[in-house]
Amino acid sequence: MTFRNYCCAGVLLLLTGCTLAPGYTRPAAPVPASWPAGAANAGDTVIADTPWRQFFIDEKLQKLIARSLENNRDLRVASLTIERLRAQYQIRRSDLLPKIDASAAATLQRVPEKLSSTGHAINTEQYSAALGVSAYELDLFGRVRSLNDQALEQFLATEHARRSVQISLVAQVAAAYLNLAADRERLQLAGETLASQQSSYQLIRSRFDAGISSALDLNQARTTVESARLDIARYTTLVAQDENALNLAVGAPVGTDLLPATLSDSLTSLRDISPGLTSEVLLRRPDILQAESLLKGYNANIGAARAAFFPRITLVSSVGFGSNELASLFTGNAFAWSFAPRISIPIFDGGSNLANLKVAETDRDIAVAQYEKAIQVSFREVADALVQRSTIDDQIAAQQSLNDATAESFRLSQARYEKGIDSYLSVLDSQRSLYSARQNLITVRLARLTNLVTLYKVLGGGSE
Repeated sequence: MTFRNYCCAGVLLLLTGCTLAPGYTRPAAPVPASWPAGAANAGDTVIADTPWRQFFIDEKLQKLIARSLENNRDLRVASLTIERLRAQYQIRRSDLLPKIDASAAATLQRVPEKLSSTGHAINTEQYSAALGVSAYELDLFGRVRSLNDQALEQFLATEHARRSVQISLVAQVAAAYLNLAADRERLQLAGETLASQQSSYQLIRSRFDAGISSALDLNQARTTVESARLDIARYTTLVAQDENALNLAVGAPVGTDLLPATLSDSLTSLRDISPGLTSEVLLRRPDILQAESLLKGYNANIGAARAAFFPRITLVSSVGFGSNELASLFTGNAFAWSFAPRISIPIFDGGSNLANLKVAETDRDIAVAQYEKAIQVSFREVADALVQRSTIDDQIAAQQSLNDATAESFRLSQARYEKGIDSYLSVLDSQRSLYSARQNLITVRLARLTNLVTLYKVLGGGSE
């Protein structure tokens, strides 16, 4: 190809806005189109299109989430990173346009007679004023445009990253809120159990003093009291730690008016998800969009690496006025101009351009693999959450039935003990079973609500 052909091709690229980057095609998702067998359907509503206020419907939780979006430092760092990348993109974009500078200069000089060629001292004055274009590259082969495209994709990737941080933050606040509600209910249950056990202990002590109950019954009752005290101390610690975790997620101390009472009061804090979606919803997740933007950026970088094999034309020019007298600086005879185009043609670079192209292509291939892995990881996260969702309601129903059955067993065993039919050991066993069943019911209810929070997160979350 002759130089003339190069120039024609370059002008064509410049006019059409094309680059030497390869055409981008989104890689096929390396996951099935449907969820695994045994998993519940993800829902008929795209969570990414659902504002978080419509998903988290508890007013206290909404206020905490809103406050966290204002105060959380991780989200603030992500937002500032976006501003930084936006500025970098603007810098790259400005390279597409010539930079025009205005300059003015004055030079006053005296040459002493000993250095003067005339034997007399000489005073000289020079004044100039000009507008100039400094080192503007004609982007004939799309090198600058490819770098601009790469900067744009990096900026978009950062925006997607901020959304990902926001989704994680919203889910974190909701999870901390629900954990606190569950531990508060467990603490309340432990307090009610302690009061009941103390009452039973006093009754058995009275029976022991009257010679009706044995020392074994008395000590068995005492163990239940101490066990309840131990649980109260443990759950008191957990509640305090949960409050600390919530304060950290929100980014500021949370007032008591915004703290949840119990988990039972928070069972309707979240919107349920109805069946219907396929795995295509994964492409709406911000982390997947971030990976794809990075992939597009590396793809654009190949265009810049390819353009390095072709000539680069740089323009330096100026137009203005120059004179040896300030008064005549802007007269017609003082008009001056300069035009200095420069062309650079790579001939021998020791293989650096070829190596840079290989690096750019390898970076693109790595980004493809990372994009595909991000989809596989997200598919596994959603599938796991859906598998749990498919059985969680059955677990709650079974646990509720178990709770009712153990409550009835406790009532019967207590009645048999009071009539002298059974020992206090049977009462003690039924008490422990009932307490365990009630604790497990709280755990299963928490698991269901946490599962909804997880689904909100792994399905792409929702914006404001």
